[in-house]
Amino acid sequence: MRKTFAFLLSLVGLHLPMGCTSATFESMDVDAFASYILNNDVQLLDVRTSEEYAEGHIEGAMNIDVKKGDFISVALSQLDKERPVAVYCKSGRRSASAAKMLTKEGFTVVNLKGGIMAWSFTRKPVVKGSDEPRDIFTTPGGHKIAIQPLLHASVRLTYEGKEIEVDPVRQLGDRSTDYSKLPQADYIFVTHEHGDHFDKEAIKTLSKESTKLVTNKRCGDMLGYGEVMANGDKMMLGEIKVEAVPAYNTTEGHQQFHPQGRDNGFILTIDGLRVYIAGDTEDIPEMDNLGSIDIAFLPCNQPYTMTPDQLVSAAKRIKPKVLFPYHFGKTDVSVIPDALKDAGIDVRIRKEFE
Repeated sequence: MRKTFAFLLSLVGLHLPMGCTSATFESMDVDAFASYILNNDVQLLDVRTSEEYAEGHIEGAMNIDVKKGDFISVALSQLDKERPVAVYCKSGRRSASAAKMLTKEGFTVVNLKGGIMAWSFTRKPVVKGSDEPRDIFTTPGGHKIAIQPLLHASVRLTYEGKEIEVDPVRQLGDRSTDYSKLPQADYIFVTHEHGDHFDKEAIKTLSKESTKLVTNKRCGDMLGYGEVMANGDKMMLGEIKVEAVPAYNTTEGHQQFHPQGRDNGFILTIDGLRVYIAGDTEDIPEMDNLGSIDIAFLPCNQPYTMTPDQLVSAAKRIKPKVLFPYHFGKTDVSVIPDALKDAGIDVRIRKEFE
């Protein structure tokens, strides 16, 4: 019976590893694996190091390093046991080890035979770190944080297997983000209730039982759940320190868009790295008291947020090491890098933040 089953699997490119039982994982050759992962229900997992992942990976793969001691705990927090997992590494050895561990935890797992080496040999496409809109930063503690601009004001951060989403929105105009293809979030932050920041369906798609949602009071009231923070509040979410800071308009005739005291910006301190996500605001006095900021996201589209001149002024006061102008719509932000060339600030403009 077993020989017959193995023969049938071989006809579709599947192979059972030696010495396995009926509860073990399956291995697929490249063509079968490529067809298999086209199913939107499949969770694609790269178990190499983050450095190997950045050098080139299969598009859509999440990355959890199998050699790290917390592999299973991270995998259990990021993967859905109700959906199959397709796993790969460089040559198939590490992914086979990962597949065994995941199978023991109750996952249905398929392993790529020959790993990404076999995948690349057959000229299947890979995505390099430079091809993806992801910026990788090293924390003072030596860990990696990946930051991915998604859409206008929507930002994804990944840290040690933790998924962090800020202002997730599925669609603006003819642009969209399919959150069903991203890992569900450990933490979701929503700055305020405007439609380019607050999307109930995106939050629902990203949420799992353990997801922590943090909002201002208006969004909390509209949702009926979530952790509400007001300007000046601080809290710890696991190892992440969260500070809610003011975000509002000051220009006469614009204050109705974002009145003082209603909306939040957030400062996230992650393993010593301080990330400021300003939300919708102008260059307000409170920016002088933010403390040291490593990475800042500052909005730029009047009449709702800042002009380029206001953003330059805010950046010079905050003095972040890295600045992402975001939420800029049709505003010309190309003038900002030159305006800050002597300020010692690394300005990074990403088209996704239009």
